[in-house]
Amino acid sequence: MNHIQALENYISAANTRDFSNVENLLAEGAIYWFTDKTCTTRNEIKNSFEHAWNTINNEVYRAKHVRWIAEDSHVAICIYTYTWEGIYNNASSAGSGRATNVFVKSSGGSWKIKHVHLSYEPK
Repeated sequence: MNHIQALENYISAANTRDFSNVENLLAEGAIYWFTDKTCTTRNEIKNSFEHAWNTINNEVYRAKHVRWIAEDSHVAICIYTYTWEGIYNNASSAGSGRATNVFVKSSGGSWKIKHVHLSYEPK
């Protein structure tokens, strides 16, 4: 699996709404930055995912306009526009924002997520 497939696997894992699928793709010491919080432990990351899944029913997360801005044999960084669709407060809802994902190659040779930064798009 290369880093491009790792991103695809990550998006698919997030859409399963089962954190164990996402957790398998996280590097040791992964850090997530959201607009309103920073998650530095697996438990904090898990709580953020589960909160989102409990808030937005049937959410589908997508990555569009992916650009790989740095790539070598050990680290790959991409930026993209994320979109989501789902049911929020019993109504169909959707949104989007900006994302940066940093992948590192693990000692076992698989690509893992070291950092994710999600934020709203500027107005």
